[in-house]
Amino acid sequence: MSTMIKMVRALTAAAVIAVAAPALAAGGHKPNIEQYEWSFAGPFGTYDWAQLQRGFKVYQEVCQACHGMRLIAFRNLMEEGGPSFTEDQAKAIAADYIIVDGPDDYGDMFERPAILADRFPSPFPNEQAARAANNGAYPPDFSLIAKARAAHRGFPWFVFDIFTQYAELGPDYITSLLTGYVEPPEGKEVPEGQYYNDAFLAGEFISMAPPLSDELVEYTDGTPMTTEQYAKDLSAFFMWAAEPHMEARKQMGFRVMLFLVIFAGLLYFTKQAIWRDVKH
Repeated sequence: MSTMIKMVRALTAAAVIAVAAPALAAGGHKPNIEQYEWSFAGPFGTYDWAQLQRGFKVYQEVCQACHGMRLIAFRNLMEEGGPSFTEDQAKAIAADYIIVDGPDDYGDMFERPAILADRFPSPFPNEQAARAANNGAYPPDFSLIAKARAAHRGFPWFVFDIFTQYAELGPDYITSLLTGYVEPPEGKEVPEGQYYNDAFLAGEFISMAPPLSDELVEYTDGTPMTTEQYAKDLSAFFMWAAEPHMEARKQMGFRVMLFLVIFAGLLYFTKQAIWRDVKH
């Protein structure tokens, strides 16, 4: 990576507030969004299936009590380029969830264990129940969170992004948010029931309590069990959930670009052959 590209990527976090949340900047809050290294970054990046499995484990043990993933089916966990669970593993995961189905022959709804074709159920029956259980805050669905929380970038940053292929603002923000619970500045009073977070785009205070801590989820592959590692694994999993076919898209894009280059070359040589004997 050239020095220019490194300089542009280093300026990304500072640009987020200026172009993505001018109202917040005007209010004096400047979220501290760090940039991280991702295996799926760049035109040839791919998902790390081991990281996705770890992220899913963190989601199961920490997040799913409040946040659903209504657009993800259990069978998606087996897809190539994703967490790559085996069929038996995916079936065992699905069996731990209860799905409300029906009506049956008598017109009644009933409960059954989930199967691979089912989607992850919401932990709450409706939005009102979710707010009642979370002091009025509505826990968002995590299916598209890595895309939904990617702040919009204006000129000239989106131009630089074309050349640097930077498209990981969502995972960067989620990781920064999960690790951004710090002590408030001196003199800053935190409202009751809220927490200070220096990466939160919507303000300085967030209703969600710090969800992660060191040694919270047990990893069996030797990966460090730190808050930052949990946050990165979780963010990678959310990125896959938001764009499960990213690898196929990149492969197709490369083939299209290669075809266009070859096609342009053929057109050039064809033009040269046709006009070779014509005087200009």
